[in-house]
Amino acid sequence: MPEGDAIFRTARTLHQALAGRKVTRFESVLPHLTRIDDHAPLAGRVIERAWSMGKHVLIAFSGNLVLRTHLRMNGTWHVYRPGQRWRRGRQHMRVLIETDAFLAVGFNVPVAEFSPADVLERLPALRSLGPDLLGEALDLDAAVARVRAQADRPIAEVLLDQRVLAGLGNIYKSEVCFLCRVWPFTPVAALNEATLRCLVQTGRRLLQANVSATAAGAIVTRPTLRSMLRRAAPEDRLWVYGRAGRPCFRCGTAIERDRTGDDARAAYWCPRCAPASQASPSSGD
Repeated sequence: MPEGDAIFRTARTLHQALAGRKVTRFESVLPHLTRIDDHAPLAGRVIERAWSMGKHVLIAFSGNLVLRTHLRMNGTWHVYRPGQRWRRGRQHMRVLIETDAFLAVGFNVPVAEFSPADVLERLPALRSLGPDLLGEALDLDAAVARVRAQADRPIAEVLLDQRVLAGLGNIYKSEVCFLCRVWPFTPVAALNEATLRCLVQTGRRLLQANVSATAAGAIVTRPTLRSMLRRAAPEDRLWVYGRAGRPCFRCGTAIERDRTGDDARAAYWCPRCAPASQASPSSGD
């Protein structure tokens, strides 16, 4: 599943290409979308904006209508110029929005629904979201309290739970735990206040670092965190994720890997920097 920064960049690209333009053509292979288009055509509506909420991409149209999509594991949005060759086959197209200047195509999008704009935030899928770590404002105390309330759960599972904090994915889970020197399987109840604040603040900081206008498409962490990020090799761009058996950039100890949660998501950590017996506060530096 794409991380929150990738979803944010997708929404930003859609906004830059589509906002303020009139829809000239709408297509979908999803009957529940085409029924709306049949009764209240999308063609002729103006696209007002596109934005993200957690891992949801939202596109607002004039006339009180919003399209919500969730990409899950395989969905993606592409933007093309008219006549430009698609990078994926038409059989993968689920949603198509065309304007005079750009064509937005949702490929293999598993979740897509129209909703009246004025009830959008009451939709169960959005109402259940925790604080968005890429939101303009974040109530740190409230976000930490939501994490703290998951006392009996391993922190790695909690960081992935979009009902607690919205935006983090499996890569960030391991990176954030490493930077705060937390063993990913530590129960939340064993973490003190300073460590919980470190986890939330570091997650927000890393996500924000990767949605700047100059951020590359790949997941990287802020260069000031470690000089290794300037290496070209993909395996040297992250602290621990995907580096099982390789030496820790801090201490040289081999990175370990195990799985957690009902979905058996992989977690990576350094057993010396974040030992199982220690859950101490850190600055995240």
